[in-house]
Amino acid sequence: MVEQQKQEPEIPQLSRTQVLVAMGATAIILWIAAKLWLRFGNFPLFKLYWYPQDLFLGVGLGIIITVFSGLAYRFSPRYRKSADYYLELVLKPLVLPDLIWLGLLPGLSEELLFRGVMLPALGADHVAVLVTSLCFGVLHLSGAEQWPYVIWATIIGIILGYSALLSGNLLVPIIAHILTNWLSSYLWKTRQL
Repeated sequence: MVEQQKQEPEIPQLSRTQVLVAMGATAIILWIAAKLWLRFGNFPLFKLYWYPQDLFLGVGLGIIITVFSGLAYRFSPRYRKSADYYLELVLKPLVLPDLIWLGLLPGLSEELLFRGVMLPALGADHVAVLVTSLCFGVLHLSGAEQWPYVIWATIIGIILGYSALLSGNLLVPIIAHILTNWLSSYLWKTRQL
């Protein structure tokens, strides 16, 4: 009996322009969703304060998330395979200066929607953190075999959700998200060079 070889999913080849436009369009769509939710909702919004301690907390959290992401990448073959698929799809066509946009656009728009608007709209409690984190995780689904990456993004969503909840400041998850995207993408990209 001949064993059928399991085929890897083919990674679509996107151009640099396509990736940058997709990031920009996604950021605009998430921003519009947040604005619409705010317009039709009646709930207190998480505020953004420029407190130095919260800035440092966001930086520290971003570094911690990046370290744990690196450990998961190194020691979990399923996560590494899933992350490589996602990162190759998004990062391969980009040049190093584009990573600025990869940090800023998702970091700002995703945090505005998920932690800034959705979390307080759903009650700013444990259930709200879980629901917003699951939605955040699913947003990172780019293929049928991407569940390890989605689970990881959900865990990160929980961490970012609690950072907003406990600090009361949207700056903390925004800085952590931007820094995590910058560091992780830079490390992955430079390993590929």
